Amino acid sequence: MRGRRVVVPQVQADMVQSLAFAMAARLRGRFGLPAEVLFSALDNAPYDMTTDPATGHRYQRAYAQALGEQALTDLVTALYEPLFTALSRRLGIPYRIETYTRQQAGEHFRRTWLRVLPRIDAARWWLAPSTGVPHVRVPCPHFGCGWAEKHAERTQVRTTASEAATIAAVCLHHGPYEVAVTPTRGAYLDLATLYRNLVKELALSNPRGTLHVMVKGGDWVFGSHLVDEALQAVGITRAQLPARLFCPQIVTDTGAKLSKSLIREGQAPLPDGAADWMLDTRKWPGSLPQYADQLLGLTETLLSDPRHFFRSYSAAEIGRMMTTPAPRSVPAP
Repeated sequence: MRGRRVVVPQVQADMVQSLAFAMAARLRGRFGLPAEVLFSALDNAPYDMTTDPATGHRYQRAYAQALGEQALTDLVTALYEPLFTALSRRLGIPYRIETYTRQQAGEHFRRTWLRVLPRIDAARWWLAPSTGVPHVRVPCPHFGCGWAEKHAERTQVRTTASEAATIAAVCLHHGPYEVAVTPTRGAYLDLATLYRNLVKELALSNPRGTLHVMVKGGDWVFGSHLVDEALQAVGITRAQLPARLFCPQIVTDTGAKLSKSLIREGQAPLPDGAADWMLDTRKWPGSLPQYADQLLGLTETLLSDPRHFFRSYSAAEIGRMMTTPAPRSVPAP
């Protein structure tokens, strides 16, 4: 069994979040529109993983199932709310935090998934390029279990009505089980990353008076191309594709993404010029309001020229930009 994941805030994620607040403030100021930041906390990330010795199938238990609602709420509050509150007070932009557990339980999200299900074959190679089978994980419903087959090899989904489906899966401990899904009740829908983004963005394609702008890290550029093709495969036009903003990516001196997991596991060294606080921002050598101000100063530098969004920055350069007292323009190549 693999041990639990350690979730800590890191500077790449904090850059994305500060950019979301800064863009919301700019849109409000330029167009006079009310703006709000909605943060999606992915509590379906794996907490424990293990292998069934009899079959070799991999299983996972997500944070949502392992911790329970109250412990998960406390974790999200401790990790994210202090910075969000500081950014919100600094710019006057309200925010909300929504867990994936709450999102997938929402009627609109589940109805969107049920409606796209009959057309998923048209998008499956975009959502799962290696296998053509988009993963739908449903945790075992037995009390206190919550394990689900990681790659969903033996999970089968069938539509039973216009807005109802049945999912059959196999539990590590309890064997075969079936669960029903309707717009208002049923199984926990743990969709694989690209599949989840397809449904989420499809659910937001009808703005209903609200323009949704998605702010993501630069490592999501290529994944978003796949999601766009999947959206068009299920019937969305190019004009309906969501607006996205990609925050520049932080890389090491080799050009690889700054990865806290690889460094923590000893598979990669801390790059030259990088500091411990970049991998765990709780180690920032100063106050939280100061950290929020420095993040927003960095964001102002990035927003000063569109070319800044079409490049990556080394960890050393981000460190210099964060610790320089005044925002400055970094020349693009």
